[in-house]
Amino acid sequence: MKTISIVTPCFNEEESVRHCHEAMRDLFARELPGYRYEHVFCDNASVDRTPDILRAIAAGDPNVKVILNARNFGPARSCFNGVMATTGDAVVLCMPVDLQDPPALLPQFVGLWEAGYEVVYGIRVTREEGRVMRSVRGLYYRVLTSLSELVVPQGTGDYQLVDRKVVEAMRQIDDSSPFMRMMTFECGFRSVGVPYRWARRQRGVSKNSLISLVDQGMNGLVTFTTAPLRLAMFAGFAVASLALLYSLASLVSGLVFYRELAAPGIMTLITAVFFFGGVQLFAMGILAEYILAIYGQVRKKPIVFERARMNFDRPAEIPQPAALRPVA
Repeated sequence: MKTISIVTPCFNEEESVRHCHEAMRDLFARELPGYRYEHVFCDNASVDRTPDILRAIAAGDPNVKVILNARNFGPARSCFNGVMATTGDAVVLCMPVDLQDPPALLPQFVGLWEAGYEVVYGIRVTREEGRVMRSVRGLYYRVLTSLSELVVPQGTGDYQLVDRKVVEAMRQIDDSSPFMRMMTFECGFRSVGVPYRWARRQRGVSKNSLISLVDQGMNGLVTFTTAPLRLAMFAGFAVASLALLYSLASLVSGLVFYRELAAPGIMTLITAVFFFGGVQLFAMGILAEYILAIYGQVRKKPIVFERARMNFDRPAEIPQPAALRPVA
């Protein structure tokens, strides 16, 4: 019997973890009875009751495995560490604890995987969120996919089911800041997309802050495209060319209208200083992002530091239909 692994990162999600576990357990018992499931929860040092609830869930369900991080390493690194700990024949890279990516698609994902696709990815065609945030996300992914050398459909996220061979290929990528949604496409393999609607969160509030989102976005741009560096180079060349043309125009006008034009030129100097200063700072900022990425990589630190693991040495069980499951 084949095993499907599911990875769920969480941080302060005491309102959602039990519901997430029950939803996945019942889904496999009802719609995927021919498969074992392995549900790996990766807790990012929650300060609420989330770790205690996960301990209780793991004690009652051997198919649930738990990784408790020593501190909050962010959802991307925590989730990647969980994926590397899975043992299934296929792995769902990220099943959000709030279930905004619908679990109901998993049977379709599994069917496509059994048909021969090594990467089955979800495409968020529509999003149940505010217009501003939806527009910002859309703009970012248009920029990322257009600048990247990889062919990635817009709206593709971490909700992907990948074959074990893809996971092992990802393991060979030595990246201190993994960006999984693009990493699977970097590995290659046969892939297919499934469009869906990204649902509104039903429980609690998102723990993914604006700073964290910006950090993840910059990581994706720096990791999978060199376009910003080339953009800075071309911008510098364009500005230098304009400055040269401006100096030639000033020389010609000075010779033609000798002593007839205003002499000081103070505003021109001030404008030039601020403009060129801004261009230089912009270019330095782009360089700094790549230097920081190199700095993080050469330090060779682990993706996360773990405090504890649960159920990794406990054999899994075949899920039973709800009608046959023993009543506690």
